[in-house]
Amino acid sequence: MDEDTSDDASPLKLGLTCPVCLSIFEDPVVLPCSHSFCRECLKQSLCPVKTCPLCRKLFEEGGETSNRSLRDVCETFNKYSNWGSGHKAAGEDTCTLHGMPLALYCEKDEEPVCADCVSLHNTHKLWTLKDGVPLCKVPKNPTALHSLRTELNRTAWWKRGFRLQRTPQMYMYALSSYSTQYQAGEAEKQIKADFERLHKALVTEEALRLKALATEEEQKIAAIKELVEKTDKDIVTLNKLIESLKKEMAQWPHDDPQLSDDPLLNMGKHIGALSFKIWKSIQDHVQYNPVVLDPNTASPWLCLNADLTSVKESSERLAVPETRERFDPCVFVLGAEGYTSGKHRWDVIVGENASWIVGVCKESVVRKRKFTISTNRGVWCIGLHKGVYTAFTPERTELQVQQRPERIRIKLDIDKGEVSFWDGEAAKHLVTLKQNFDEKIFPFFGPGLQATPMILTSSVAFI
Repeated sequence: MDEDTSDDASPLKLGLTCPVCLSIFEDPVVLPCSHSFCRECLKQSLCPVKTCPLCRKLFEEGGETSNRSLRDVCETFNKYSNWGSGHKAAGEDTCTLHGMPLALYCEKDEEPVCADCVSLHNTHKLWTLKDGVPLCKVPKNPTALHSLRTELNRTAWWKRGFRLQRTPQMYMYALSSYSTQYQAGEAEKQIKADFERLHKALVTEEALRLKALATEEEQKIAAIKELVEKTDKDIVTLNKLIESLKKEMAQWPHDDPQLSDDPLLNMGKHIGALSFKIWKSIQDHVQYNPVVLDPNTASPWLCLNADLTSVKESSERLAVPETRERFDPCVFVLGAEGYTSGKHRWDVIVGENASWIVGVCKESVVRKRKFTISTNRGVWCIGLHKGVYTAFTPERTELQVQQRPERIRIKLDIDKGEVSFWDGEAAKHLVTLKQNFDEKIFPFFGPGLQATPMILTSSVAFI
């Protein structure tokens, strides 16, 4: 295939590429939302709720339909091109992106490239294949090589989609921008929902207080009207007695009319300390959590709920921006607020989970590679694994626990340099770890690989 034919075919290949496996469609099916996928890719991508992997629209069982026209086009394309299907091994001497012969070797990316790839490696040092052979490093793990090639295909596919944004920096910018917009949208919905709930509570409280005021007003006015009517009757009777008094010197048998002891409204009841009374009445509508989770530090394999108070394992790796603060590959998440002084306390509901880790860590803890959890690594934690409760000291201290705790209470005293762990239900002390904290300290959570969530909850003031 010559250069002109390759350039003309690249947009065609992009249109015939499955957005899941990033290879030419095999046995394509189309969903009601008009998006197409390989049948096997769609089957592997489906969650318990059937949604489109691209637009997330729901569809019913059996809603996918074989796309025969697209299948025929893909078969014809594979027949007359040297690209082939992504499910088959690509030729070792052909670029999987452009279909051109591999003539150069990129020292930085450690991969062979074709002439059309030069623009993507213009800041890298390129060698001829002959000179680059001694520089090649054969990976010890073939699975890792396959994973890297898959990621390369995925990146190349997205670069082809952003026709005017062909640099890795622009691609990461687009992904981060989308994730930031998604985070902002979710936060906006949560804020609006909370304010709508509080607004309804305030409207209800206002209506109750206005109704109470109107009821008392009606009662007071009715009492005054009743008194006026009674006084009018007494005046008539008094006039009659005055006439008879002249004749019989009779005495008036009734007391003088008097208003009740409280004819006016109880203003203190209705408007006295009104702000405090309203605040007290809506406490049931407000929940306080001393610690909330930071989604920007959460591993891609963790799911957080909307108000950032619970976390559990995700059944698949989430599409989140790759940042310096995110844990990957370790499956951890930090609290949103760090501490440099004072006393702090929070509870974690671990329930009946068979494996978990809770505690605190320093801000500079390792996040981009696996590490051993220990106090000498800047992590002060306890955990449960295979039925054994452990304090993660360098020598691994086993904790003697008589009754399995479902709520773990963490007490952090920065100034005294200690963090203690308690059975939150039985109020029994488990262990205290001491350290001179010399940087900001964050709450640290590892929910373990299970679907049961780890939940943060509020607790009483620190004692």
